[in-house]
Amino acid sequence: MARTKTAGHDDGSRSLARTRRLGLLLALPALIYITIFLVVPLIYNIWLSISDANGANLISGDYHPTGLANYEAMVKSPGFWNGVKLSIIWTVASLALQFLVGYALALFFRKPFPGNGIIRALLLVAWILPAVVTGTIFRWMFDSDFGVINYFLMSLHIIDHPVMWLTGPTTAMIAIVVANLWVGMPFNMLLILSGLHTIDDGLYEAAEVDGAGPIRTFFSITEPLMRPVVISLLLLGVINTYKVFDLIYTMTKGGPVEATTTLPIFTYLQTFKVFDFGNGAAASMLTMVLPLALSWFYVRSLDKEDQ
Repeated sequence: MARTKTAGHDDGSRSLARTRRLGLLLALPALIYITIFLVVPLIYNIWLSISDANGANLISGDYHPTGLANYEAMVKSPGFWNGVKLSIIWTVASLALQFLVGYALALFFRKPFPGNGIIRALLLVAWILPAVVTGTIFRWMFDSDFGVINYFLMSLHIIDHPVMWLTGPTTAMIAIVVANLWVGMPFNMLLILSGLHTIDDGLYEAAEVDGAGPIRTFFSITEPLMRPVVISLLLLGVINTYKVFDLIYTMTKGGPVEATTTLPIFTYLQTFKVFDFGNGAAASMLTMVLPLALSWFYVRSLDKEDQ
């Protein structure tokens, strides 16, 4: 009996070892990809962030470690803190509008009606298009001379003269937020709609029998059951919105007068306009702090849900 148990234990151990080796083999391509395209560039960026690398000495390799001097320069830089402020405004405004409009559309599309699928498919076009294409379209639409936005507003007699959307500090931020609303709204709508479809219709029928109105039904049934989906959506939304570069750069290039120079734009300008690669790398590392923290929190929340 003891020999049989020992043999069974050995077979189980060998099977577990084979399973682990197979899992490692299957994961090897992904590990190689992550190492080459994520880990190595990240380590190189960290090295640049603690050096005096610039456009003159980067190619020759004649740059030297400077410790945390670049980080100190970024923390003391008014441009960096302006980027922090604008990134917060950009992220909060974009995410609030995307979430509210996406939630409203999800509630609208929850009930079937003729053309439901076609309209949803058309809304997805905004999400599918590359951000550069979207930025170019909206740059034309917001153009002060021949843009369609000014044309309609003047046709409706809402404004008397063309608005300089992309050349005014406040209006430029409004323009890029509106463009990002068009991009992110379908993503929010899809995730929220998927969550709404998991709610049992019997709950709504029971609430209707009890005499609950739409508002009471929403706050008593929909909102509590949708809370996990909403939390995950907001976390992903902050990460995706905070790091947006291509849409903003295509529309305004960070202007006018740094009015839309969010942290990703500030990092790019430091690196490829000023050619101060050390400060640019330090700024990029500081820019990564919030997304990394939120990513860690998101993964932790997923683990708790699985448990």
